[in-house]
Amino acid sequence: MSYNFQPFKQGVKDIEEWLKREFTTIRTGRATPTILDSVRVSAYGSDMSITELANISVADARSLLITPWDMSQVKAIEKGIIDSNLGLSVSVDDKGVRVVFPELTSDRRIILVKMAKQKLEDARVTLRTEREKVIKDVDRQEKEGEISEDEKFRVKAELQKMLDDTNRVLDEVFVKKEKEIGE
Repeated sequence: MSYNFQPFKQGVKDIEEWLKREFTTIRTGRATPTILDSVRVSAYGSDMSITELANISVADARSLLITPWDMSQVKAIEKGIIDSNLGLSVSVDDKGVRVVFPELTSDRRIILVKMAKQKLEDARVTLRTEREKVIKDVDRQEKEGEISEDEKFRVKAELQKMLDDTNRVLDEVFVKKEKEIGE
């Protein structure tokens, strides 16, 4: 009988996706529409995302153009972006809302890298928690005679290999983000 790693693998996948999502919220000097995913706008009596109200396009390397489907929502979109404290410059023109990404200073880059490292560490802590769940389950199964001692060691070795692979993936995601911040 082999151990069912499916819950662990799903947890690992969730951790990887969480880290990638978190990294999209860390602003770099390059214009990217995903930074606006967390922005909520009060429109039509409810909180809505910008993508529900407008089209977002990359105007150039450091600016986005938000074109609302209903031009009466321009002020609400502008207010939502300003209130989100993302450090972006916002201006309204006849086409919609222009969002400009200011040039990153070296101090700001250092802060952003520290934020990214903290998110990486949070992901690793969650990963270790997932590993502990599997180890406790394997130890319990051995005590109850469901698996042999040899099987327990084989499962733990397989678990460690999966953990090492996942840590390598998380590191690659971090290095990519760190490079993006440095550009």
